[in-house]
Amino acid sequence: MHVNGKLFRTIWFDPTDGRVKIIDQTRLPHFFDVHALDTLEDACYAIRHMQVRGAPLIGAAAAFGLYLALKQGSEAKTAANALLATRPTAVNLQWALNRVLRAVDGHADPVAKALDEAMQICDEDVAHCTAIGQHGVTLIQALAEAGRQPVNILTHCNAGWLATVDRGTALAPIYEAWEVGIEVHVWVDETRPRNQGASLTAWELDREGIPHTVISDNAGGHLMQSGQVDLCLVGSDRTTFRGNVCNKIGTYLKALAAHDNGVPFYAAVPLSSIDWDSDEVPIEERDAGEITHIQGLNAQGQLDTVRLTPASSRAINHAFDVTPARLVTGLITEKGIFPATEAGLSALAEVIKDQV
Repeated sequence: MHVNGKLFRTIWFDPTDGRVKIIDQTRLPHFFDVHALDTLEDACYAIRHMQVRGAPLIGAAAAFGLYLALKQGSEAKTAANALLATRPTAVNLQWALNRVLRAVDGHADPVAKALDEAMQICDEDVAHCTAIGQHGVTLIQALAEAGRQPVNILTHCNAGWLATVDRGTALAPIYEAWEVGIEVHVWVDETRPRNQGASLTAWELDREGIPHTVISDNAGGHLMQSGQVDLCLVGSDRTTFRGNVCNKIGTYLKALAAHDNGVPFYAAVPLSSIDWDSDEVPIEERDAGEITHIQGLNAQGQLDTVRLTPASSRAINHAFDVTPARLVTGLITEKGIFPATEAGLSALAEVIKDQV
């Protein structure tokens, strides 16, 4: 995507200085900072502290982290375990690490091979997200042709290019629609506690000039009930082989409201985020400070953090919830749109059986 007229990915290898670069998402939307990762520890910190976030991007960052570890002389499996411990829910993390480990096993130059594999993962992610956009735009096109103009789309968290290497998952169909001239408007959930909707999705859409409105997390049900939402599009950090979708906390509530009001609810799901082996989803519990405090720009133009709650109040911070398959209209993948059922996932597995 373009920022101030320059094309950026969220993570890349810079051949001019031989360093891995990221966009520091903890500084957005107020400051656009590029940060270098030089060590395994840098990569672990970036993932754990959400300088990079979003399942596909976490996978890419982990792949580069393993490259940096091998470059440092670290043992591959030990480094992979350290990276795996940073974020337990997103299945892309394990997927990317396993892929790089297989690639470097027995290779004459494991460092070069790890770098090559990480860059391939990035290029493939862009291609897959582009394909998700091309499949998903058909849903928006159908609504537009049925007279819904603009097509009002509600999304949750950030599943745009900042959550991937480029293009995004749930936002990819929206970008595709906008580029082919379909009139759209996006309802942007603020997505407490870290406000990835209000800070990241709104920033992305603003850069692209796409009409959007930031809403409180609890406004979605009212908007659906009053007929102001035509389609819900969300991402997924882990989708099980039965079609259950694990995504940012609050997604389940949106799915319930959509189901009650007859609003189509789709999850954009790269194949790399599907757990083909298990229906168990570990739910990450993050620092309670993300609930009790909030970051913003103060009157002096500096990023500042303030407390929202009484100092003695306890808080708990579950980062994800699971939306049951019965509430999901369909899964938008790079291979097409499939039912969110075990049979639907089996059909998808048949399509890609030589890749799984």
